[in-house]
Amino acid sequence: MTLPQFKKISFESYKPGKSRLSKIKKVIKLSANESALGMSLKVKKEISKKINFSKYPDSRSNNLRLEIAKNFKCKPEKIICGSGSDEIIQIICQLFLKVKDEVIVPKYSFLMYRIYSKIAGANVIYSKENNYKVSVSAIIKKVSKKTKIVFLANPNNPTGTYLKKKELLKLRNELRSNILLVVDDAYDEYMKKNDYKSGLDLFKKSKNVIILRTFSKIYGLASLRIGWGHGPEKIINAMNIIKPPFNTNVVAQLAAVAALNDKNFIKKSVKHNLSWANKIKKQLNKFNIVTNDITANFFLLNFNKCKYTANYINKKLEKNGIVLRSMEAYKIKNCLRLTIGNSVENNKLMSVLSKIFNK
Repeated sequence: MTLPQFKKISFESYKPGKSRLSKIKKVIKLSANESALGMSLKVKKEISKKINFSKYPDSRSNNLRLEIAKNFKCKPEKIICGSGSDEIIQIICQLFLKVKDEVIVPKYSFLMYRIYSKIAGANVIYSKENNYKVSVSAIIKKVSKKTKIVFLANPNNPTGTYLKKKELLKLRNELRSNILLVVDDAYDEYMKKNDYKSGLDLFKKSKNVIILRTFSKIYGLASLRIGWGHGPEKIINAMNIIKPPFNTNVVAQLAAVAALNDKNFIKKSVKHNLSWANKIKKQLNKFNIVTNDITANFFLLNFNKCKYTANYINKKLEKNGIVLRSMEAYKIKNCLRLTIGNSVENNKLMSVLSKIFNK
């Protein structure tokens, strides 16, 4: 019997942050940049209502798109919803890329940009970063006749650095107009820097930019897999043709609408993040653990100036039931990524770190 031939996969699959530890039942998971406060009470009330699971969900997520349009002052026709923003990335790659096209991504960037690009047969070109920050000039230098898409997150995951408003505008201006720029705004709600502007604010009327957004982070709906994209109407129409017919489930749609309408929960989450980020950063500085500025809901921890290595600290934390994100998949040496958790989790983290360094 002959095994049917399939594509040769020459790259590694996405490996999510560790969530379990052997012999430890109660794990503090600070590895996936999830919401510190979970989801809002309004969402819990909404999804506890009776839902008819025997019927298919709205294929176009119409109510959710209308709610997004209202909240972000954009047109529903320019919005597409997906099973997380990951699926929007996948649809973009399916729509735009063919074999031997080129896609530019920053060297240290969200892994799914490169994975979906490679699945489509494109060549992924990596642009250098300056001190873990995306470089506009480095991206421009990598542009060729074959360049079709530039993917970047702002602020960037996993480095936590960001491009200023003027830098992002400069990038779009210097790229050829027929190159699609995809800006991932996944952590926008956390950003409070005066020189920052979201991709959605800057490129809402653009004909060659697609913006990615997610409900997995500050809204606390990671397990429901719901995200959205904003772009030119013609491109969104084409994306709708190739997207799966019922790609967002009814619970996710209802929960996302409720999450958008709980502004107090968002304010509370932002306040919590800023407060704890400041406390944690101060402690990390005492131990000579270098981090990025406070931007999103995570820090990239660099141990090059620390008396201990990232691997040593990681093992010590895991023995105490605390899981951070290894940076091996990103090929960032001697670093860990730390998600800012809830108050109990953060206090435990700080206590354990103090014991490690003050023994």
